Amino acid sequence: MPDLWELSVEETAARVRRREVSASEVLESCLARTAQVEPLIGAYLEIFEGESRVRAAEIDRRIAAGEDVGPLAGVPVALKDNLSVEGRAVTCGSRILAGYVSPYTATAVERLLDAGAVPVGRANMDEFAMGSSCENSAFQKTRNPWDLATVPGGSSGGPAAAVAAGSVPLSFGSDTGGSIRQPAALCGVVGVKPTYGRVSRYGLVAFASSLDQIGPFARTVRDAALGLQVIAGADPNDATAATEPVADYLEGIEEGVAGLRIGVIREIDPSRLGGDVAANWRASLDRLTHLGAELVELSVPSVEAAIAVYYVIATSEASANLARFDGVRYGRRSPEADNLADLYFESRSEGFGPEVKRRIMLGTFALSSGYYEAYYGRARGVLERMRHELGAAFRAADLLATPTTPSAAFRLGEKVDDPLAMYLSDVFTTPANLTGLPGIAVPSGTDADGLPLSLQILGRPFDEAGMFRAARAFEREMGWVVAPGFRGAEKV
Repeated sequence: MPDLWELSVEETAARVRRREVSASEVLESCLARTAQVEPLIGAYLEIFEGESRVRAAEIDRRIAAGEDVGPLAGVPVALKDNLSVEGRAVTCGSRILAGYVSPYTATAVERLLDAGAVPVGRANMDEFAMGSSCENSAFQKTRNPWDLATVPGGSSGGPAAAVAAGSVPLSFGSDTGGSIRQPAALCGVVGVKPTYGRVSRYGLVAFASSLDQIGPFARTVRDAALGLQVIAGADPNDATAATEPVADYLEGIEEGVAGLRIGVIREIDPSRLGGDVAANWRASLDRLTHLGAELVELSVPSVEAAIAVYYVIATSEASANLARFDGVRYGRRSPEADNLADLYFESRSEGFGPEVKRRIMLGTFALSSGYYEAYYGRARGVLERMRHELGAAFRAADLLATPTTPSAAFRLGEKVDDPLAMYLSDVFTTPANLTGLPGIAVPSGTDADGLPLSLQILGRPFDEAGMFRAARAFEREMGWVVAPGFRGAEKV
């Protein structure tokens, strides 16, 4: 008989609704698991222990009174530290937001609460979602549960590690260039980046407003689909939230991929990577054809420039968005400044970490007079070409498939001093953000060291249902079970 923390999201909610177990019992099991693993992993910046117990007890009271508390009844969830919760700190992993308490709750979090979920804490992240390893947090490093000497990925490393370690069955992060899918891949869990506009960004602290999306981490595709179902939909508080109806993602999810055309992009050639990633990629394609899918080779030449385009557009938007953190309105204010100019300079110099400063400078340069057309203008031009080429690709295929990452989890500190190598961790994930497509990372096996590898499936805009269907078929074929076992603990 599994412990309660091991249950799926679906089973947890069903058993709580049927009063076979209480929300409080589920929560206590997850808190006990968290107490066991958190000293090793460091997934959280804050655990809402008292508040979560009060909420679980309230859910139990409502169920006893005959109320329908929602599809996530009693399910413990972790929230990335850039999702606002009224009355709680939100720091984005940065010292510049020290002391800031949110006056309101993000729409996505409101929908989780309405669905009966129990938030258990703020999960660690790379500062302002800028990073691929969760080493850029101002407060602590998060470790990968599969091997504590390796990174969990980023920027949503905390939420991914929390699910992989069994602290919670469901967590939520943000994805600007791969920040859900890349850590999901490295931690051996499922991660979803929805279509741009599918989920409201209200209450998400912005990194790059045209790219950011909120999405779930889970141990299974079905659980991830249920998590997205709850938070998706239009929102009057966010003009970019789409009014497109939200499909029932679990309806038809078990129908398989027989007869579907899955595109393989010629310019994304994992064989150039060699080794285990290339072998796993070939095996993943074999599994898809075994399941009855038709593979279609496609050419999308512009994707080879995706990383370059992304790091111009994302840093340009970050430069503008982070200008509000100036030491005047909220967050850190330098005590050393004695005039307004020094207040700006000192507060930002002390509050921002090296990677955030690097990206602000890159973005400011790309937007500056004399360089705007050479960098930002050209990047937007290539982006339009990419959208056109991917649109053509989706006329020839129902879905696209790539590896999620170019490698398994790398060692802590391995790429910290090499920004370009770190940026290339997102080489397969950035096209979906640039063009607004939905993407899912689903475990595809392990490398020679026993570390997870992952398949990425991309769908047409707002076809998350088709994407989930293919990912679920692949997951069934893999027979994947998340069981990290904390190898490498003795190295810490």
